[in-house]
Amino acid sequence: MLGEHGRNIPRTFFTPLAKLLAKLGVTPNLITVVGTVATILVSVLFLATGHWGIGALVLAFVLFADSLDGILARVTGKSSDFGAFLDSSLDRLGDGAVFGSLLYSFVFLPDSWMKQALVISGIITLVAGATVPYVRAKAEAFGVRAQGGIAERTDRLLIVLLGCGLVGFGAPLWVACVAFLWVAFASSVTVLYRLWSAYQGFNAKVK
Repeated sequence: MLGEHGRNIPRTFFTPLAKLLAKLGVTPNLITVVGTVATILVSVLFLATGHWGIGALVLAFVLFADSLDGILARVTGKSSDFGAFLDSSLDRLGDGAVFGSLLYSFVFLPDSWMKQALVISGIITLVAGATVPYVRAKAEAFGVRAQGGIAERTDRLLIVLLGCGLVGFGAPLWVACVAFLWVAFASSVTVLYRLWSAYQGFNAKVK
């Protein structure tokens, strides 16, 4: 959804910072690890305890800075296969911490249809969100492309954090409910789209 334009914004903003970090000897992999640790800590300390507003604000900044490791790698010329592997692997940990912490906090909401909707859509989002990159990685291991869809990682995180963050600052609970229902739907559609894309790719290889 955000596409290349969305990625160009942090690239422009963080390039000067990346050049400074390069002079200080900071490595891209260190940035990746620090970002993941920050995501997990903020998720557990704020999102899981129901402090959605401040948690969403901090995580929005962390998410905005998520591309800093890649920018630093290009600036220093230290791009590597392991760096890409580490970044992708730790992204899964960070995503699990965000969605898992929010899902945990839903359990303590007052009983209502919105609580049930949040729990169900939260489970779907957690599972489908983890499946989206897995389908792509598994297909690529067989030499088949399985990309695209309507909910990339950044899209899922931003929509959920926006919805829950607004609730944390006083908006009605249905705002978070709508955000999670949409992300659950979009993530599921993206999984199906990538499975279909992989299916077509495998058929093309046979022919």
